[in-house]
Amino acid sequence: MKKRIALVTGGFTGESVISLKSAAMVETQIDREKYDVYKILIYPGDWYHQTADGQKVPVDLNDFSIAIQGSKITFDGVFNILHGSPGEDGKLAGYFDMIGLPYTTCDALTSAITMNKGYTKAIVQDIPELFVARSVQLFKKSELDPTQLLKELRLPLFVKPNNGGSSIGMSKVKDPNELQEALDKAFAEDTQVLVEEFVSGREFSIGVYHSQGQTTVLPATEIVSSKEFFDFEAKYAPGITEEITPGRMSDEEVQRVNRIVSQVYQKLNCKGAVRIDYFLEYETGKFYFIEINTVPGQTETSLISQQVRAIGKTVKEFYSELIEEMFQK
Repeated sequence: MKKRIALVTGGFTGESVISLKSAAMVETQIDREKYDVYKILIYPGDWYHQTADGQKVPVDLNDFSIAIQGSKITFDGVFNILHGSPGEDGKLAGYFDMIGLPYTTCDALTSAITMNKGYTKAIVQDIPELFVARSVQLFKKSELDPTQLLKELRLPLFVKPNNGGSSIGMSKVKDPNELQEALDKAFAEDTQVLVEEFVSGREFSIGVYHSQGQTTVLPATEIVSSKEFFDFEAKYAPGITEEITPGRMSDEEVQRVNRIVSQVYQKLNCKGAVRIDYFLEYETGKFYFIEINTVPGQTETSLISQQVRAIGKTVKEFYSELIEEMFQK
């Protein structure tokens, strides 16, 4: 018997566009000899499966089932490719936990914590050889004083929503007069904002996943952007960013990075595939943690897809490993 897999996509944020692209890729690459796949779209108040003839079939939230032509279909597990809320922030994971349905991504607690950049840094900062940029976490309800920020932190600064993804609402501030506008832009996306000192270094992104009893660190991708930082446009508009996989690192750097990211994965109790972004500082070579993405993009050109192919594995094999891993107790 083939396992029935719900491919979950959509979402409540602007990242839903990317989620649909990722789902389209996953849908074509999942091994159909092993799995029957049903795409489930999740939007506020509207959870449904769309049949081949365009019929919209609502999801029964009591057990996450659907009914097609009078036949009830339940699922063995969920391939979660829903970026942002509720797929990446723990809300969906909590729901699946309550109804006893396994899924390919991190559990509710890890998902909720890692969605918050400030809380994540507080947890990983004592990992040996890992550094974090000096930062201040701001809350919308607290009194904001840009002049105080400029006393505590050194320009240039990155200002970004604390819980968002895809670099939406992010700014680089070089001039004190730009700070208030950057804060307003970030707070338009989130009630918490992270202001951190700029680290001058080479930027990388690296995939890590657990399967068959072992944690695999994929080859890192080096991000060379013609823009000042890896923002939404640099991530998704063609031609702006050069992505080099494997990234240009010495043997010592590769070994050190692999040690660090394996510990990040373990300390945050991750499951499935995650992507960790980091800098190697120009002058010192120090590893500076940027953030972790627990539902990384899976489009044809996504970094994880590039990295999987770089180790001689097909994306289809990789997806099968993620699916089989979620059934392991």
